[in-house]
Formats: sequence, C-alpha cells, structure tokens
Amino acid sequence: MKKTITFLTILLSIIHINAQEDINLLTYSNTQDINFFNTIKSGATVKEYITTGKNSVKIGDTLILGSPTSQEMNTRTYSGSYGNQLRGGVAQSRSTSKKTYEFVKMVRPAGFGSIMTAMNGDAQNMADNSYKNSIVIVNELKTYHRGSKNKPLYIVMVLGEINGKAFGINKYLSVMDTELAIESGEVLLKNRKMTRDEAIAKLKEAKELMEIDMMTKENFEELKKELAPIITNKE
Repeated sequence: MKKTITFLTILLSIIHINAQEDINLLTYSNTQDINFFNTIKSGATVKEYITTGKNSVKIGDTLILGSPTSQEMNTRTYSGSYGNQLRGGVAQSRSTSKKTYEFVKMVRPAGFGSIMTAMNGDAQNMADNSYKNSIVIVNELKTYHRGSKNKPLYIVMVLGEINGKAFGINKYLSVMDTELAIESGEVLLKNRKMTRDEAIAKLKEAKELMEIDMMTKENFEELKKELAPIITNKE
C-alpha cells in the first residue's frame, strides 16, 4: 500500500511539472544566474537553448551521436563443470566489456519507465556503441535543478529517430546533461561554432604551413581575418 501511495505521489508530481509554461529561450548564462534559476521549476520545457559555446539547440533540430566515453564491465562466474561432472570444483569468471555513453540513457527523464525502473531497484540502461554516428532529432528540451531550487539548472534533451519514431518500444534516448555531452563529444551539433581554443590551434597550424611554403601568405591572411573575431571574442 505504501509503495502504491509513493508511486501516485511521484506521478502527480510529474503531471504538475509538465503543466508548467514553456520557456521560449534559455541561455547557459540563465542557468547559472540565481536571480533567474530560482524562479524556474524542475521539468520546465524549453523551446530553444543557447549553449555556453553560443550554439543554438531547438526542438526539431537534428544532431549526431558521437563516440561513447564510458565502458561497462560485465562479469559472469561459471562452475567449471560439464553436466554433473565438476572440473576440479573450481569456479571460473569471465569478464566482458562494452562501450557505453556516459550521458545518453535509454529512457525518458522522470518518465513512467524510469519511475518503474527506480522502484524495482534496477539500473537505467545507458545507450551503447551501436548508436554511434546516428542522426537523431530533438523531441524535447527540459531543464532541471542540480538539487534544490536554489541550485543552477542543466538541460536534458529527449531524442527520437530521424523518422519521428522512438528507439524501440518506449525507448527514447535522453541526454542527461547537454553541456557535458557536447563537451565530451558524445553529442555533435550540426553547424557548431568553433571555440576560441580551436581557432587559435587552427591559426597556429596555418602559420606553420605558411612557413614551410605549404600555404600562401594571402591565404593565411584571409584565414587570420576570418578567425580574428573568434579569438578576440568579438562577433
């Protein structure tokens, strides 16, 4: 009975969260501004998010899943026997590993499936290497607090297949922290803006090429002019 009451309480909380008004535009700066984030309830839906790198992510955008950055280990123990005949009575263990995403899960955030999983004490499944290079579509953007309402916000993306369907029965992909997923390369943004460090590295490489006559001075100056606003942070 107690378990049923707890489940209903969680479910009603989700319904209340989903009833919140949409946030039309949310920036990374907003998520770190206490005067803003303490007015937002966890689970609020966002229509467009501007990342710390000034890239835009909107509902309906297509993204690419990069390489997994984690590894899951599985160990099985065998009795070391054939039928009823033990081979010395010594158990043997065999470990296998597979690459998994650290920030991409096979579940909706705070959805019905994840509630049942948590209640049953089961671990949530992380997406594995089979999803690498998949083109996905952003179905939802939601923002949550990193703890209480007085903690900064982070963005969760719910991804679907490019054909508009889910990944299997009730299996959406959820990017549990958009900023960290982008930073780690697990999620690749199309038309992503070059960072300042990347621009400096590219200009240094071009200078080296010019010094060994693999690039003309004219082309170097053109590239330098193109990258200058990024390096000086003047857009």
